[in-house]
Amino acid sequence: QVQLVESGGGSVQAGGSLRLSCAASGYSVRGAYMAWFRQTPGKEREAVAGIVRDDTATYADSVKGRFTISRDNAKNIMYLQMNSLKPGDTAVYYCAASQWVVMSPLLISEYNYWGQGTQVTVSS
Repeated sequence: QVQLVESGGGSVQAGGSLRLSCAASGYSVRGAYMAWFRQTPGKEREAVAGIVRDDTATYADSVKGRFTISRDNAKNIMYLQMNSLKPGDTAVYYCAASQWVVMSPLLISEYNYWGQGTQVTVSS
């Protein structure tokens, strides 16, 4: 059974940093197709960043240059390093993974495993 557990969320002031973690069990992050999404109340879940088999990363325009997706194969954890945070980054952040090859890393329908989410709040 695949389980994804996010952690690392919290409250931070604008300009600050947070690192989110997604610990996987029953699923290997090595060479896997995984991503981070986020959602605010009343809005659709949106892509933040995706990583594919060869570790190539893709980012939403809104986070390019500020966020970095990575993974630690030995620990079986995926990360999202978030720097220069803005109030607009406030959301629940979700970890996602796919059991198939992903052609569009920022497309929500590509992923069939999801974590429970972790809240990130950025104050001005």
